[in-house]
Amino acid sequence: MRFPQIQITTTGIKMDYRITKPYQQIQQQNADLKISQPAAILDINTTNARLEINMDQMWSELGLKKNGQLIREYAQMGRQEMLKGISRRMGEGRQMMMNAGKDQGRAIIQNIAQKNHGPERPGPYNIKFIPTIGSVKVNITPGTTDVNIQQNAPIIDAKVNKPQMDFTYGKVSGKMMVRPDIQIDVIG
Repeated sequence: MRFPQIQITTTGIKMDYRITKPYQQIQQQNADLKISQPAAILDINTTNARLEINMDQMWSELGLKKNGQLIREYAQMGRQEMLKGISRRMGEGRQMMMNAGKDQGRAIIQNIAQKNHGPERPGPYNIKFIPTIGSVKVNITPGTTDVNIQQNAPIIDAKVNKPQMDFTYGKVSGKMMVRPDIQIDVIG
């Protein structure tokens, strides 16, 4: 016995696709950048140094003194010598008074004359350095320098530009060239 057979024939679909690719373009502009640097502020303050030289003691030791000082010193020395002379004369007068009439008049006068022979001469001479060391006084006040720097920060102005984008969508279009087909035949 024979059974009928089923014969199936299929034809697949054939498509013709047209594809347009998408297009994308991105441009990024540089940022706008402005930088400015203000100058630093520099402040310099100085005080002058001071040099003081005092030569009064040196001039005094050399005998070159100021008029006022010389007058005071000579007046003081004159007063001292005057007081010594008065004292000496009083002593001599008292001695003459006490010994008067004792046959010593001539001896007393000779003694007084020996004492009043004039100023004494200094002894042997030695070398003396004039002026003495340290007679010139030097005083130095150092000067100062103050430096102040005020730093100014830079001024930065940055503007970011947005990117420019150009985008075109892609397309897909298709056309069916061969339609799908199924044929079923029964044989037998």
